[in-house]
Amino acid sequence: MKIFGLVGWSGSGKTTLIRKLIPELIGLGYRVSTMKHTHHNFDIDKPGKDSHEHRIAGASQVLITGTKRWALLNENRDNPEPSIEELLARMDDVDVVLIEGFKSHAHAKLEVFRPSVGKEMIAKTDRSIVAVATDEGLGDIALPVLDLNDIAAVAQFVVEFCDLQRRVINGAA
Repeated sequence: MKIFGLVGWSGSGKTTLIRKLIPELIGLGYRVSTMKHTHHNFDIDKPGKDSHEHRIAGASQVLITGTKRWALLNENRDNPEPSIEELLARMDDVDVVLIEGFKSHAHAKLEVFRPSVGKEMIAKTDRSIVAVATDEGLGDIALPVLDLNDIAAVAQFVVEFCDLQRRVINGAA
């Protein structure tokens, strides 16, 4: 299973790019999953719901299931956050996992960079960044520069960089 990251400052368009990149890669015949890292506490469960009450009561894990989807909530409590490797081991095997965030991990990443955000380019100090997607000219940099608005070109870069191979499913590629 290949992994490829997207990083950038808040407001740069990481989530928008991933949201557009997923169907583009799927349309090319690849199976795609995502992983999103946040520095904020988050809760996908809702107070007052039974599953939330299970968690509050102390359950280590709560599995919520229905006809359309299921989710397994894990409470870290006083344990450290699991590593990317531990989290990936819990995911189904797909062609590529797009990872948003996890800036400090050494996996290959595309930086989503907008000079208008007013922050320094992360790629200047992060050697794990292999390309930059932007909506403005960047001048002379030593990395491939992709048009942030050309989703097909960004998808093709991911396919080529990760050396993705289409899987044959029921005789069709």
